[in-house]
This record gives sequence, structure tokens and C-alpha cells, in this order.
Amino acid sequence: MISARVGPGGSTLLVAPVRGLTSEATLLAEALDAFGPDRVGLGVSAEEFEGLNTYFVRSGAEPIVPLSPAETSEVRGLVRFGEVSVPNPSFVRAIGWARDRGLRAEPLDPSDERSASLFAEHIGYLELVRRTVRERGVGRRPPEPSTPDEFALAWDREVSGGRGSREFARARDRHLVREARRLGSDGGRLALVVDRERFDEVRELFDRGPPSTIESD
Repeated sequence: MISARVGPGGSTLLVAPVRGLTSEATLLAEALDAFGPDRVGLGVSAEEFEGLNTYFVRSGAEPIVPLSPAETSEVRGLVRFGEVSVPNPSFVRAIGWARDRGLRAEPLDPSDERSASLFAEHIGYLELVRRTVRERGVGRRPPEPSTPDEFALAWDREVSGGRGSREFARARDRHLVREARRLGSDGGRLALVVDRERFDEVRELFDRGPPSTIESD
């Protein structure tokens, strides 16, 4: 897991655990305890947030989660670093952590409908074909770095290395940062949780200055 203080006076804690590893969820909870945020923002859509909250935080029994072939391969590649859980245990832990303390937790990514529109805007047919081929290739031969952090970054480079995929990711990150600034606009302490591969871009966007300097998606 990687983290950094961003925003005016370091009032926002940006935390980026490796997706899937249960040990990262524990580290995330420890970071939240140490920082003591007033609210928590997550890099998920409203629809995903509702599903996590309903079926994995508030429910007494967890449902079976079907995995795509690419997700199955990612889990197989990651499991050598420790126990892996689906859906992302770090997001589940963050929502539960905020709920247990009576704090506000909020999704900050575009809605599923808006994400689909952004995907269509940035990823054309040829890029979609290349992306599918890359996903199949990395599924057959997952990266074998020495740390989970390097694995997350290598996996993302393999799957989302095309220009359209990178532009789509940037559009999502711009939306997230604008929403994070809104959520923390009253000067309270905000903890922002995103997948590891989004850390660098999100941090850079925060470092650019006021919201007006972040272009629209």
C-alpha cells in the first residue's frame, strides 16, 4: 500500500492499496485510524458503492461473486503474495470503517452510465480489440514481479497501456479529484481510497492546484 498527504495543508490522505489483497485492507484500516478523517471518499461508482455497502458491509452473509476470465487470472497472479478476496476488501473495509464511526463515506467515480459513455468516447474499435488481446495475453502469462505493488502496476500497464485506455483512465481520475475536492471543501480531513494503479495520476491532479485548473472530462 502507498499513501501521501495531498491538498491544502495536507488535509487529504490519499491511500492506494493493492486491489484484492486482504493484508492491504488491514494496512488501510491502520492508516485511517492514524489519520482520523472526518469523511472517506472512494474510487468507485455510486452503483458499485451501493452493492458493496448492501451485500458486503451491512449483510450478514456474503454472496458468491462471479469473476471474468481476466479477473480470475489477476487473482491467480496475486495470490502468491497472500490471501486474496473479491470484491476488493480494501473498499469494503473503508466503508465499514466509516460506518462503525458514524462518518460519511461517499463514492467519487463517475456513475456506471457515465463511465460507459467515457469508455465509448476514448476507446474506439481498434483500441477495444487491442485491449481484449492484451487482457487475454496477460491472463495467460501474468506478470511475475517480486512485490504486490509492482504486480498491480505491471498488470495495469499490460491491460491499459493503449492511448485510448490511458485517456479513459485520466478522465475518470479528473472526475474523482473534482468530487474529492467538493467533498473536502469545508476544510475537514478527507481520506481518499483508490486502487494502487491510480495513485500517481490522482496525486498529480491534486498537486496542480485549485479545481479550476483541472479540465472537464
